[in-house]
Amino acid sequence: MAVHVIKTPDIGEGIAEVELVAWHVQPGDVVVADQALADVMTDKATVEIPSPVAGKVLALGGEIGQVMAVGGELVRIEVEGAGNVEAALAATATQAAPAARTPSAAPAARAQPSAPAAAVPAPGKRPAAPSTPRAVAHAARQPGDKPIASPAVRRRAWDLGIELRFVPGSGTAGRITHEDLDAYAARSPSAAASSTAAHYPERHEKEAIPVIGLRRKIAQKMQEAKRRIPHFAYVEEIDVSELEALRAQLNTKWGAERGRITLLPLLARAIVLAVREFPEVNARFDDDAGIVTRYGAVHIGIATQTEAGLMVPVLRHAEARDLWSSAAEIARLAEAARTAKAAREELSGSTITITSLGALGGIVTTPVINHPEVAIVGVNRIVERPMMRGGAVVPRLMMNLSSSFDHRVVDGAVAARFVQALRGLLECPATLFVE
Repeated sequence: MAVHVIKTPDIGEGIAEVELVAWHVQPGDVVVADQALADVMTDKATVEIPSPVAGKVLALGGEIGQVMAVGGELVRIEVEGAGNVEAALAATATQAAPAARTPSAAPAARAQPSAPAAAVPAPGKRPAAPSTPRAVAHAARQPGDKPIASPAVRRRAWDLGIELRFVPGSGTAGRITHEDLDAYAARSPSAAASSTAAHYPERHEKEAIPVIGLRRKIAQKMQEAKRRIPHFAYVEEIDVSELEALRAQLNTKWGAERGRITLLPLLARAIVLAVREFPEVNARFDDDAGIVTRYGAVHIGIATQTEAGLMVPVLRHAEARDLWSSAAEIARLAEAARTAKAAREELSGSTITITSLGALGGIVTTPVINHPEVAIVGVNRIVERPMMRGGAVVPRLMMNLSSSFDHRVVDGAVAARFVQALRGLLECPATLFVE
């Protein structure tokens, strides 16, 4: 038998380190060739690492959430025949860790303590009452005597719905303790039942959740964007009654054959037309080099919520797509992101981003720019509201666009005119199809 060491592979694109986000095996597992061992994450995507050999897993090279250098040891596998490390060195390495973890035998004199050790209560718990009977009997309380108890005991009795005047006290001079409350509640189930109906119990549990994997990448990217980019927000109200009527007609006539149209492909079309007039917003800013690159191609990032967190797949060359092509591609990208099947190239290279919370869109949002882009357009919830048209109050479908811009390279007036151009296109949807 020999040992085969699998190293963290070079995934390309100049990546020097990856984050370990999942193990699919544990020490002692028997694996076959091409079986998935672990998932690692780069800045762009999650990559599955398969085993090139069959054998038994001896040791794992890291913990979930650990950042590992490319070329570092990932897994040790015991294989038949020749491995890729010397067997003697491998045996020493794999046996050293268990030996180091084995505690040395305690001296015989310490194995039998002369007196039982006091039990240490769990965090947040009071010490249990001694099992031996108290030496002091409950002090009798005369009618009209005020019960003696500490403020903490009084508060807990109130929370439990227990009247202290009925609780015998076992402390000095008849003082009521927490143990006395416990004993009284155990003898009087009706008191506990009434307390559940009238009060809410205190809760003290807490859960520590490591920020790893995609969540860590999101946190780093959002922090970087807010740290480096001076955001300028602009919100405009848009009447989408005509747009929604057109969308309903298109879906009725062509939905079964070509697929249904959502709001996003219509907004993508409006952005394609608006950036021709305002190329400043379809750009990426390399602030380290001090260079703004404006693009003729419109690669629209579509912010997509997944179970793992927010991802931004890219609708490439939106300027060359018709409405149904955009709709189909947006749906495909969203599904790929939600099922963790989006390729690395599908998650990078956007020049401007759309973000939408759908029915949860609220009234106003302040979206964070997808660095190094300079603009993001946010879609809020559509609501029906009374509006004045031609001197009459009529119901209209209204929606806010909440957009953010990098104020270093996009002036406020340019941002406002860009959003007004979007408004004009969306409120008169026939213009979306006029070049």
